[in-house]
Amino acid sequence: MQQDGKLRLDKWLWAARFFKTRSLAKAAIEGGKVQCQGERCKPSKEIRVGDQLQIRQGFDVRDVAVLVLSEQRRGAAEAQALYAETAESLSRREAAAAQRKALGASGLISEHRPTKKQRRQIHRFRDERNAPGDD
Repeated sequence: MQQDGKLRLDKWLWAARFFKTRSLAKAAIEGGKVQCQGERCKPSKEIRVGDQLQIRQGFDVRDVAVLVLSEQRRGAAEAQALYAETAESLSRREAAAAQRKALGASGLISEHRPTKKQRRQIHRFRDERNAPGDD
């Protein structure tokens, strides 16, 4: 682990266990899901200790500060020592998770195609809204 110097952003994200592979980290950076100091960046951007990163994974957005640079991927406990997540980010993620959990039973957020039963409910709902004579 290094306290000073520079390291590629995609390599650090992989070492800090935000992404399973460097290619996934690279794809996320190129897709605009990772910002350094509030700006979009390239995978080859060299980060330093103290840089602020905003990382979007799924429904969650994490704001982290780089504490230590590491080129090696190690255990989860050591990886968490590489960064510090802001208190605002933690509270925002917990509130969003609680909201998703509360809405989870209604099926409003879905990462897959609707089932046959759900499709029937959707069609029934649309037909009821567009029925003539409601005006």
